[in-house]
Amino acid sequence: MAGHELIDDYLAELARRLPADAVDELADGLLETWHHRRAAGLPPRDAAQAAIEEFGTADQVVRAFVTHAPGRRTARWLLATGPLVGMLWGIGLVAAQVWTWPVPAEVVAAYAATLAAVVSLLAIAATATGSLRRTQLGAVGGSGLVLLDLTMLATVLLAAPGPAWPMLAAIPASLIRVGLTARTLPVILG
Repeated sequence: MAGHELIDDYLAELARRLPADAVDELADGLLETWHHRRAAGLPPRDAAQAAIEEFGTADQVVRAFVTHAPGRRTARWLLATGPLVGMLWGIGLVAAQVWTWPVPAEVVAAYAATLAAVVSLLAIAATATGSLRRTQLGAVGGSGLVLLDLTMLATVLLAAPGPAWPMLAAIPASLIRVGLTARTLPVILG
């Protein structure tokens, strides 16, 4: 780097915790700030300390990235809307007497276990504060929820004797959630 060892150490700490492209962008701004402080007459070490103080500690910078991470936002949105969609499905399945459908108990158990795992992954991503990698679990949880929604839709199509009228709300809710979640996955993984 064409800067100061304090800046190099600071950027090395960020590089351990953030993606390389984010660190490169931060490095440009940090070095520009350091050069600006040097041009204002500060000695190299003081200019480096002032530039770093202006940017914030490494923990503060990482927390800011985590707070605005797409995976965290998506996980929070899915967790917030999940109970409503689940309630719609619950009412629809009870109205359609799901217990009479030809679906093996093992399939129901696997679906429930997968749902619990997906919710856990989303909760980890949604509550992340210091790890950008944890927010990426939002993509895994979001993908799992898309598959669960599609599985539920296929089950209704293939196993239900006919959709009960309450499902007329659950089906579009799941389709909307699938579409919106699928749109965010490339952003999270990007």
